[in-house]
Amino acid sequence: MKRISPQVGPMTGMACTLALAACLVPAAALAAPPILPSDSAATVHPQEWPRIAWPKVVTDADEAKIAKLLKQMDAACKVGQVIQGDIASLTPEDVARYNLGSVLNGGNSGPGGNDLAPAPEWLKLADSFYAASMRGRPGCPAIPVIWGTDAVHGHSNIIGATLFPHNVGLGAMRDPDLIEKIGAATAAEIRVTGQEWTFAPTVTVPQDYRWGRAYEGYSSDPALVASYVGRMVRGLQGPPTTDRVLAGPHVIASTKHFLADGATKDGHDQGDAQIDETTLRLVHGAPYLPAIENGVATVMTSFSSWNGVKIAGNKGLVTDILKDRLGFGGFVVTDWNAHGQIPGCTNASCPQALLAGVDMYMAPDSWKPLYGSLLKQVQDGTVPMARLDDAVSRILRVKLRLGLFELGAPSTRLLAGQWNLLGSPEHRAIAREAVRKSLVLLKNTGVLPLTQGARLLVAGDGADDVARQSGGWTLSWQGTGLTRNLFPGATTLWEGLKAAAEASGGSAQLAPDGHFTHKPDAAIVVFGETPYAEFQGDIRSLQLRSDLTGPLATMKALKAQGIPVIAVMLTGRPLFVNPELNAADAFVVAWLPGSEGGGVADVLYAKDGADFTGRLPTAWPRTARAGDDPLFAYGYGLNMASGPAPWTPLPEDPGVAPEALPGVFLERGQAAPGWSLVLTDPAAAPHTVGPVPAATPGNRLTISAIDKDVQEGARRITLAAGAQPATIALEAAAPQDLSRETNGDVLLLLNLRLDAKPGAPVSLSARCGSGPCGASVPLPELAAMPLGTWQTLAVPLKCLLPAGSDTRAVSSPLVLTSRGPLSLGLASVTLGTKGDILAGCKGAAK
Repeated sequence: MKRISPQVGPMTGMACTLALAACLVPAAALAAPPILPSDSAATVHPQEWPRIAWPKVVTDADEAKIAKLLKQMDAACKVGQVIQGDIASLTPEDVARYNLGSVLNGGNSGPGGNDLAPAPEWLKLADSFYAASMRGRPGCPAIPVIWGTDAVHGHSNIIGATLFPHNVGLGAMRDPDLIEKIGAATAAEIRVTGQEWTFAPTVTVPQDYRWGRAYEGYSSDPALVASYVGRMVRGLQGPPTTDRVLAGPHVIASTKHFLADGATKDGHDQGDAQIDETTLRLVHGAPYLPAIENGVATVMTSFSSWNGVKIAGNKGLVTDILKDRLGFGGFVVTDWNAHGQIPGCTNASCPQALLAGVDMYMAPDSWKPLYGSLLKQVQDGTVPMARLDDAVSRILRVKLRLGLFELGAPSTRLLAGQWNLLGSPEHRAIAREAVRKSLVLLKNTGVLPLTQGARLLVAGDGADDVARQSGGWTLSWQGTGLTRNLFPGATTLWEGLKAAAEASGGSAQLAPDGHFTHKPDAAIVVFGETPYAEFQGDIRSLQLRSDLTGPLATMKALKAQGIPVIAVMLTGRPLFVNPELNAADAFVVAWLPGSEGGGVADVLYAKDGADFTGRLPTAWPRTARAGDDPLFAYGYGLNMASGPAPWTPLPEDPGVAPEALPGVFLERGQAAPGWSLVLTDPAAAPHTVGPVPAATPGNRLTISAIDKDVQEGARRITLAAGAQPATIALEAAAPQDLSRETNGDVLLLLNLRLDAKPGAPVSLSARCGSGPCGASVPLPELAAMPLGTWQTLAVPLKCLLPAGSDTRAVSSPLVLTSRGPLSLGLASVTLGTKGDILAGCKGAAK
């Protein structure tokens, strides 16, 4: 391929974006990278980056007000403005007392500790935070707080909101006009509940789809991503003028994650992008040019690194490139406690981030100790007042641009409390159009479009599940544990297909396992991934987990009965599915379509002449090995108007072992690969559990198989009373890195059944290396469980792995300790975000 030549010298305005986009190609097409500079692989060369014209978005009078406010603010007031806490870890009173500049709601945070709170509760809490921020005090004038939310595919934290397709599906549309409409609809729904800021759009350019956040990116092609970004920013914020953003139906946006989060080695979330600066600039920097030209208000730094240097601590990228060279005039915010990952930093103390150019710390549960340390660092000169003033000025500039100082409490602003706008028919129509345009047809031997008046069978485990078709970042962080009643007004794929079949004069039957009462004319089998977010979605190979491949047998069984099969895949990324492609007569990639499942039926039935127009936003793999030649190239996509397409059977060997279940330590009573269940009585040698029944020497600890869900799907463990505590532990063959999970508020989930009340206290701890990671966590909740009932006990990893522990080298995440007697059934030990009973822990972050 022709090598990309560096753009050297200044370029300004839209000409810059167009010129750069013209020479952009997918990163996979780049020739071998040049030799890195001898001084450092993470040294930047600002003169090689373009200059961007930042639009005028505040008036001269605003600048004068900023200068006046700064003179009225003491150091404590200024420090408060650069810190953002999570609503689960602070109160309105905290905002008033510490002069906090911002709050956010994380994926599992909500009013009153309820992330599923109804919309009016969100607006009520927004008013409370605003009122607290406007109290003021001597040395700190009233400065309104700003609330940020992850509205990444619609106002997706709110029950009843429109859920648009995730970005990977939007990338398949190739429709910038519709992108702007989606941004505008999302902004309007956010305004209903009183927030002003969305942490979107994600403008990553994923290069390895093993990455758990890949579906948040529009495409692996930087030119396609760049063509969307400016339009999405305009949809959210409105045009970049000096008019107050909140005077219209808009919010401010945040492009993320700066920079090259989509280039980490092996697709490892929060990992290291080991690429040269030319690739960094031309591929991963490209989307930031139209964002800046369109006046994006904030930029969020990535957890990840570039050539070994954490982005949030990289002054060359944050200050020298983003602010000075590209001219970004808004403020820079970190990701969730990302400052704590900078060498020499902790979540509670990190002047390095501010010195590198970060303006606001996202310190969800660490805001209070961070406030204290930063104030001392300003007072002792570690952080120069000039740098703090610059950060505060940038934050005030955005708040003035919003109109926060003039437009009053959230409930008094435009669109606030107009509940009919949440999931309105107009917004759902935009989402349904996006679903139609995002579908990609990979195979059609003639079964599509579906025949009018036909008898249809709808099968597969994903056919009637709004949560599954919506993916992660849906009502909860991971999008899991959600029921149908939480999606009023939404349409599952099954509901859309049933309505379309009946409208055509036909009929439809839902049978997830493929068994039918009347032989259908055609069958649709819906299968694919289950919801995930961030590192929880990282995979080692490009294939479905083994527990998600069951619908293949359904396809084959239906085919064997002479029934044409249409496979519809729900997925956040292209995966090896050659067996499913071979088994089906037609194959449709629906991505993660969101709440408007009827859009799939529109195209399958060719409603009003609808046809497939979606094209792959990245290449589709031929095997499950990352880096192998693709099966379908970027941009591939069939349509029905062209008629049947020939098909040559594909090889069905993925080339790698089946994908294991992530975050699973024990399943169906048995230790997962790489893990051992070990019973230890101090009076005897430890016993590593293999075949059961078994016991430790002396029979103080015994284990046997019991049934749960399947035959012998769990284990009963009994402990007799003794003078010394005994332990039940899960031990890793090699130390495990659980740092991301701990920072992300992940829970250790024990699915168990208590068979008798414990005769002595039970505690839980973890080991880091050969020693404990922290103090043991008492489990009075275990003793309070009802007997004979399977429930999931959830223990926050932060309890087991407190600050200062070696979370990158966890040798055992579970060490249950008791003197006994104890009798319980244990089915699984996993990581997750939802449990039946939440264990508390003294001193743990809330």
